Amino acid sequence: MKKIFIFLLFFIILSGDNSYSEPNYTYSTPNNYKFEPRTDDNSSEKILFIVDFSNSMNERLGGRTKLDIALSTMKETLQLIPPNTPVGLRVYGHRTGFTPKQSCTASQLVSPIQQNNTVNIYSRLNSINAVGWTPITYSLKQAVFFDFNDTTTKKRIILISDGGENCDESPCDFVIELMKIREDIRIDVIALAVGDMDANNQLKCVALVTSGRFYNANTAAELKNSLQDSLNLQKEVQGVILNQ
Repeated sequence: MKKIFIFLLFFIILSGDNSYSEPNYTYSTPNNYKFEPRTDDNSSEKILFIVDFSNSMNERLGGRTKLDIALSTMKETLQLIPPNTPVGLRVYGHRTGFTPKQSCTASQLVSPIQQNNTVNIYSRLNSINAVGWTPITYSLKQAVFFDFNDTTTKKRIILISDGGENCDESPCDFVIELMKIREDIRIDVIALAVGDMDANNQLKCVALVTSGRFYNANTAAELKNSLQDSLNLQKEVQGVILNQ
């Protein structure tokens, strides 16, 4: 098992008595440390999208809601995924609760990973409302330990989020521990108009620790490019643009 040596410094700032307030993250790496580049081969890889449906996705970005931008981008991108590629969809923040525990477990696999699944994924995306919190760590745990049904096939999570964790967990801590026992999972993260530096660092950590890719997307075009680059669809996309 290949070991990853990462030095991280965390500053957690808690206010009041609310145990579910968002932690404050920073991270550092030694100057001579290099994250290993990833070589992609989608033909032998299972892919799970985890999409943010927290209430903040209703905020507007360039005249449209973030949710509308995400849905339209997903629709366009899903059409380009080869039908033999196993893909699935998990969402979080799609429901609220009367207690923090209920809100922080609002995560659901709405379309299990399988081939020829893109139409079903888009249909499910359009049936969900953005209303809740941002339980990223809980969603990653569910994805890793339940959504993928083996530990040998290469697996990739593509996480689209417009903010950091706001439940009492650390996605960065989770993936650091995960990489000590698993080497079959990579996580690409697309931060959609994340203006908070602590949240941005938190999401970046999730990607870098797992040798995934991290993208900052502040416009609809950047989200499209980030998502399609993550899926290695850039050549196909360029061809479509040239033929228009």
